[in-house]
Amino acid sequence: MQLSDFDFDLPEQLIATRPARPRSSARLLVAEGAGISDARVTDLTRWLRPGDRLVLNDTRVIPARLRGTRHRTTGQGESVASIEVTLAMPRADGTWNALVKPLRKLEDGESINFQGGLQAQCLGRDSGQAVLRFNLQGDDFDTALALAGQIPLPPYIAAKREADAQDRDDYQTIWARNAGAVAAPTASLHFDEDLMQALHAHGVDVSFVTLHVGAGTFLPVKVEDVTTHKMHAEWGAVSAQAAAEINATRAAGGRVIPVGTTALRLIESAATEAGMRDWQGETEIFIYPGYRFKVTDGLMTNFHLPKSTLLMLVSALMGQECIRSIYAHAVAHQYRFFSYGDASLLLPVTDIAS
Repeated sequence: MQLSDFDFDLPEQLIATRPARPRSSARLLVAEGAGISDARVTDLTRWLRPGDRLVLNDTRVIPARLRGTRHRTTGQGESVASIEVTLAMPRADGTWNALVKPLRKLEDGESINFQGGLQAQCLGRDSGQAVLRFNLQGDDFDTALALAGQIPLPPYIAAKREADAQDRDDYQTIWARNAGAVAAPTASLHFDEDLMQALHAHGVDVSFVTLHVGAGTFLPVKVEDVTTHKMHAEWGAVSAQAAAEINATRAAGGRVIPVGTTALRLIESAATEAGMRDWQGETEIFIYPGYRFKVTDGLMTNFHLPKSTLLMLVSALMGQECIRSIYAHAVAHQYRFFSYGDASLLLPVTDIAS
């Protein structure tokens, strides 16, 4: 299975830099096996059935992009360097892995000063990233980060424009509550209160899980044999309540449909052959064609980068030829791509869950 098997041509103008307004007015490509329909996210109830369950990621994106300074005393006097930090992933001991530019200007043991009294000490390196310990924790850290940081827009948007105040709302789901992500679960950005009420009235259930999306979600696949690719780790949790709800839906004959690849990767990490369990920890699950899904019956997701692990995931769900047709249709009909783009509802024609 080669990396080139997951490539396609994407016109630059189809990369969305702002979301649809209102959120639920975005376009929705519905694929039932090889059959394709063009709709809007507001039309979800046409394809979702009473008794189906959507699984939603309730992680909250933090303002993870920071600009600060490093001060150093030398024989020639004080040396000051500007340092840009993007928090990549929280670590179990309370420190952070972070992308630092330029990393060569920061030595182990040195500190970076940010606005509002926030400070981080570099403890060392880990796989080309800095390991940082901040001087504040808990609510104090969250408050200081909100003042000093910016929303870390994905690189394909950041290359086109700077983040602004509007992104603090746009790049956050309406149910975000557990802080820790540095990228949004973007399929969920299409949901607003009106849509949630319509789904509830239709008899569609929801469960919340938490996966803190890391910056590694944007890392390219660098190996030609995709089966040798190593996934980045992300921390997640499935509560006993969410596990019981998912098991009950399956037992009653309803479909379990995660919203976003993050929710899908998490529930598949927590699932066993016997069903869902409560679980928490780091997952490095890599889903590509040949994967046998345990609890997933469909997926709502945005359109993904060529040669990405997310494109491999949807190919595992629908089949590679089917995904090629879906993406060719999306390009030909000018769907908007990536984080602020349009959505797809992927429903395999066969029951893929065990």
